[in-house]
Amino acid sequence: INSLEQLTGEVFGPILHILRYQARDLDAILQQVRALGFGLTLGIHSRIEATADEIFNKLDVGNTYVNRNIVGAMVGVQPFGGHGLSGTGPKAGGPHYMLRFASEKTLTVNTVATGGNTELFCL
Repeated sequence: INSLEQLTGEVFGPILHILRYQARDLDAILQQVRALGFGLTLGIHSRIEATADEIFNKLDVGNTYVNRNIVGAMVGVQPFGGHGLSGTGPKAGGPHYMLRFASEKTLTVNTVATGGNTELFCL
């Protein structure tokens, strides 16, 4: 493609869009990608780890894959759902999905029995 403006909606493959740019223009390209509003899956291909980290940190995407194919999120293992217009829906990675990975634990300590001063709680 000649410009990211050619992408008017979220596109599901198998389609590969290629946009050539100069390394010095990376920040501008990332701003354009953010402006699209979609963020389901991102593939980064780079031999420079700092570049991959920069791209990952500057874009909000559900799953990011570096130097590998961009499919294979494991339902029930990897939280997945996307950001922005890609949404999170009720499927794997939905708005309550992270709670499924958490277990609540409670610890109650008798402060007086351990020699603590309970008057300090009222300060």
